[in-house]
This record gives sequence, structure tokens and C-alpha cells, in this order.
Amino acid sequence: MVKSIQEDNKILKIITNALEDMKAEDVVVIDLEGKTSIASYMVVVSGTSNRHVASIAQKIEENLKAAGCRSTTEGETKADWVLIDAFDVIVHIFRPEVRAFYNLEKMWQSVANLRKE
Repeated sequence: MVKSIQEDNKILKIITNALEDMKAEDVVVIDLEGKTSIASYMVVVSGTSNRHVASIAQKIEENLKAAGCRSTTEGETKADWVLIDAFDVIVHIFRPEVRAFYNLEKMWQSVANLRKE
């Protein structure tokens, strides 16, 4: 199924609104459009604790479901790093020390435009 850029932006807006509501920290949106086939956007964000990471993920999932958008989630049990795949938008929610260890922003900065939200 091919999605439009407008639909990708709708999904991204649902996600960034949930992040704002949940007081997520250090939100970075990586524009992958035309750079890779895995997604149009990648969002990298920090939560302050395992509980905060899990709560952020739950809120995003609830908001996506309410809007009729599909997604899959991994890592919510341990909640050091939760991955939400909303197909054309991928969200990585980390505890700060786990985020620093994996440093996804550095890995993607050479191929994409990064912007702080």
C-alpha cells in the first residue's frame, strides 16, 4: 500500500502531539524522504525513566489507533528502548543513557536532515 506524503505528515503530527502531551525530551525528527525505503520519517526521543518511556509509547499507540492508523511495537516490557513502527514513521523512545549508547542521530545524520522539535 502506497501512502501519500500528506498521510505521512498526519501520522507524524499525531506522534509529535503525543510526545508533547507526555513531556518527552530531546525530540529529533529525521526526514528520510527519498533517502531510504524503510520510512519517510524517524523520530528519536528520550523519556526520563522506564515508566516514562513505556507511558510515552502507550500514548502514541492509543492516539494512532484512535486515528485509525496501524502500528507495531517492540520493547515495551523492559522499556529501555521502545520501537514503534507506524510504517512510514518509525519512533525510537529511549532512556537517556541507552540513547547515548546507540546514538542513532549520528548514524543517520549523514543521509538525512535532522530537526529538533
